[in-house]
Order: sequence, then structure tokens, then C-alpha cells
Amino acid sequence: MPVQKDSAPPAPAKPAPDSTRRSEKSRRAIYDAALSLVVEAGYPKTTIEGIAARAGVGKQTIYRWWSSKADVLMEAFLDLGEQSLREAGPEPYAFPDTGDVAADVKGVLRATVDQLRDPRFEAPSRALAAEGVVNEQLGRELVAKLMQPSLDLYMERLRAAQDAGQVRSDVDPRIALEFFISPLAQRWLQHTGPISYEYTDTLVDYALHGLAPR
Repeated sequence: MPVQKDSAPPAPAKPAPDSTRRSEKSRRAIYDAALSLVVEAGYPKTTIEGIAARAGVGKQTIYRWWSSKADVLMEAFLDLGEQSLREAGPEPYAFPDTGDVAADVKGVLRATVDQLRDPRFEAPSRALAAEGVVNEQLGRELVAKLMQPSLDLYMERLRAAQDAGQVRSDVDPRIALEFFISPLAQRWLQHTGPISYEYTDTLVDYALHGLAPR
């Protein structure tokens, strides 16, 4: 009677593909593609099809996560900003409160200058900001999702300065912060002059001390 040979041991099971890692890799590729395309082609010519082709994914992958190219670009830009903030320190979202409102605002504006000079941030943010001027819906989304959280922190710090007697109690913090933010944004967008620490420090001094002789 023939001797039966032992059956070969089963082949080791292949590990299941990590869908989480794959999804994150695809998401990152889509972010990079969207930001690079909006710089190269401008917002109007950037399309979901173009983003998908550049990222090496199907259109349906993008539509599964986002409903429009504006949503893709907004999230990609928010992610870029969060990366920059994480690099800035362990508590990037906290507006400093040392008791000296001038020093605190100057410090935050200096960090803003660094970000505006960062090539990773400058090109896509300039493209989106320019489109936001003529595209009202995109402009509103830029303000709500990108700018408003920062503006809220400025207002909180100015209210604390009011409580400490460093800023007049009748001043509207929302209007006051525009003395810092608006000139910097205009100079950066329109290339009307260099942006530097000295420039933003001067904005703070002028805003807090006024223009009349002391």
C-alpha cells in the first residue's frame, strides 16, 4: 500500500492591505496635486480631473471625499497651514499673553511674516487669495475656514488687553485688529513693499500709540 506523503504546509497568509495607510497616501497625493496645480494653472483651470491625474487616483476617489475642487483646495491649504503651525511649536494655536499686548501681537505678526515668506505657503495662498477677490463664494470660504480662527484669537487677546487697561475699553477689537492685519495683507498681495519684522512691529506701534504727538 503506497505511503501517503504529508501534505505541504499552508502558505503563510499575506497581510491584509492597510486601507488606512493607502487612503492617507492617496489623500496626501491629492493635497500635493491640488496645491501644485492651482499654482501652475490658476484656480479657474484647476479641475478635479487634473487633480486626479496628477495624484494618480481616480476621479471617484476624490468625489468620495470632497464635493468640489474648492473643497479639495481648501482642505489641502488648511492641512498646509496646520503643518506650518506644528513646526512652529508645541502649542501653535495659543496666542501668547505675557501681559504686554504690544510684544505679543508683534510676536504673532513676525510668525505670520515667516509663513508668508515660506515658498510652500506663498504660491498657493497667493493664488487662492487672488481668486477669492473675484469669486465671492470662495472668498467667503477662505475667510470662514482660514482667517476667522486666527482673527478670533486676535480679538480674544485684545479683549484681555482691554481688561488689563492696555487698550481703551470703547475700542471694537474686530476693527482694531484690522490695523495689524489689513496693511500686511495688502502689501503682501499687491507687492507694494517688502514685508519684514520691522514693518509689522511698526504697524503695531502705530496702531497702539496712534499718530498724534504724545
